[in-house]
Amino acid sequence: MVGALSDLKIVELGEMVSAPYCTKLFADLGADVVKIERPRIGDRSRTRGPFPNDDVHPEKSGLFLYLNTNKRGVTLDVATQEGFGIFEDLIADADVLVHNVAPPEMDRIGLNFDRLRRINSALIMTSIAPYGLSGPYRNYRSEDLTLWCAGGVCVLNGGGPDHSEMPPLKTFGHQAGYQGGVHAATATIAAVLARRSGESGQHVEVSVQESIASQLEMTFEYWPYAKMIASRHGQKPVQPAEMMRCKDGYIYLCCIFEHHWRAFVEIMGNPEWADEEIFSDGPKRAQNWDALKIFLEEWVSRQTVLDLYRKAQAKRVPFAPVSTMDDLLNSEHLQARDFFVEIAQPVAGTHKYPGAPVKFSQTPWAVRMPAPTLGQHNAEIFGGWLGMTSARIEALTHKGVI
Repeated sequence: MVGALSDLKIVELGEMVSAPYCTKLFADLGADVVKIERPRIGDRSRTRGPFPNDDVHPEKSGLFLYLNTNKRGVTLDVATQEGFGIFEDLIADADVLVHNVAPPEMDRIGLNFDRLRRINSALIMTSIAPYGLSGPYRNYRSEDLTLWCAGGVCVLNGGGPDHSEMPPLKTFGHQAGYQGGVHAATATIAAVLARRSGESGQHVEVSVQESIASQLEMTFEYWPYAKMIASRHGQKPVQPAEMMRCKDGYIYLCCIFEHHWRAFVEIMGNPEWADEEIFSDGPKRAQNWDALKIFLEEWVSRQTVLDLYRKAQAKRVPFAPVSTMDDLLNSEHLQARDFFVEIAQPVAGTHKYPGAPVKFSQTPWAVRMPAPTLGQHNAEIFGGWLGMTSARIEALTHKGVI
């Protein structure tokens, strides 16, 4: 089966989420991705859970297994002179390099585009950095928590200035890394298309902070024009636009347009309080949200999620059930679309993973192989791709270079 990107050869020098997720998107569509890990240690994500049956093992990390499907894996210490030379040999025959090496480490080992393009003038090098490769924060190191804070999302997840009991809050997991990865993938494939149109190789730079900040819908407008922070429970220009609890779960209520509000009032049976002057338009409902919220919460709490959702749909009001993980795993719709896939890995065993959110009619997404064990393809890549002898591979392994 030929994938949509089966003609691309990609080298990944990445850890944790951003670079591995970027290359996973390519690998799952057929690209030949060679993942480089540190000898004996491997990608840091190997130490992160969840682990099946709580068996903490570097070959059983759910995070690593998900991020590295369809890749070939080698071990190589690029921080050594000999290791970097082997890395350059790989780059000489690659279309794309994707990495998330921290800028200070890039400087230390000599990982820069000018050096690599002398080896391969057609190379596309994608550098993913917490704050980009320029500016006063260039050399700052960050984890997912600091990047969510720097990108502005944590404050939105808090309660806002009027809710000090709900401080800024990080989204669960490694979502900053995923956002950096998907932005890097989009930019990288654009550079590939530009090269096919006659352009040369180029350096693509991705800031994870800016990837997050670029998605803050309406929040930049709220502050300069209305001096509002559109937090989870903060003031909004128009209400209701909130999640509320029903008898059996949560639902998102959205009535930012007046016809939506009037339809919702009809669904509620036209209660008398809805005709009060303080609720007569969107801005007034926002200004008096504390009062309106009491009425809505009391009514919504007596409804079931699906019943209220269907009534709103019938009147074209954009409400939405809030799915739990159980809802998603057991979703009839997702099962019908074969979203979840089972992957067998020789050490971790067979487990269910999220699949692809895209479908191709001619070059389908497919799981061709599970995530590699540490150094699994050393002989195949160093021997087959670079032509090293078994004796040299053994000697380099003994020295800790591979």
